[in-house]
Order: sequence, then C-alpha cells, then structure tokens
Amino acid sequence: MLNENIKAIRKSKGLSQEELAVKLNVVRQTISKWEQGLSVPDADMLISLSEVFETPVSTLLGETVMEAKAHDLKAICEKLEVINLQLARRKAMRQKAIHWLFILLCAAVAVIFAALILLNSPYLGWDYSQPETAVLGVALHAFEWLFVRIAPLVLVGSIVGACLTWKKVS
Repeated sequence: MLNENIKAIRKSKGLSQEELAVKLNVVRQTISKWEQGLSVPDADMLISLSEVFETPVSTLLGETVMEAKAHDLKAICEKLEVINLQLARRKAMRQKAIHWLFILLCAAVAVIFAALILLNSPYLGWDYSQPETAVLGVALHAFEWLFVRIAPLVLVGSIVGACLTWKKVS
C-alpha cells in the first residue's frame, strides 16, 4: 500500500524518481526500492516525503491513492468541451436577444413619434374646466414633453447598441 501510494503521488506531482531522490537527498535506487516494496522509508524519511508531496503521512500510509488515468482525463476534457459549447451558445443567444431588443426599441420610438405627429397634440383644444380632462391633458402633455426630449437619446443609443451587437450576432 505504501509503495503504491508513493508511486501514484509521485506521478501525480509530475516528478521522476530521480527528481524525487534529489529532493530527499537519496539515490534514485532508494526510490525505486520503495515503489517496488523491497524496502520502506524510515519515520524521518516519511515526514520528508509528506513535505515534498504536500500530503499528510497518514495518506501515505493509509488507503491506496488511485493514479489518474488517461481515459479519466479524456472524459473530463470531453465534458468541459460540452460545457464550453453550451456556454458559447448561451452567450450567442443572449447577444442576439440584446441585438433584437435594441432594434425593437428603435421601432417603438419611431412608432410613438409617428403617433404623436399624427395626433398633433389634440389635448391642447380640450376644455380644462372639467377635472378629468384637465388631469388627462396635463398627463399627456407631460408624457409628450418628456418623450420629445428623451426619445432622441434613446433612439441614438439603441441604434449604436444595435450596430455594436450586429457584428457579434452575424
């Protein structure tokens, strides 16, 4: 168990037997004997091993550490690739939705402008002595006043936004 754990952890850390031997100030053959189960490190060497591996001594002595297999890594890579594709699709859909939102905002501003021009401010000829028409007339006038001042900014911003997202959508 100890020999298997030393070998598995050494490989998972990307160390050769020679590199591990240099770090522990022993010869490569000592590492080889440990990994073959022909000898075992003493208590001080176990502590040094755990420090080099950044692993507790109990892990070295405990359960068998499984070595990462190539097919496991391939499966993880495939899953990550699928996740990346899904995220890319989601981002593209979000970008397309934002693009169409800008286009709809431009259309809405144009339609409201056209409606205001066609209506030609009909509330100006209303009888304001009645409270209902006075409140409604003031509300319509306030909407028209705000819209005429804010809509050009919204329209320009929407056109710029649609142009900026257009290249990303296409």
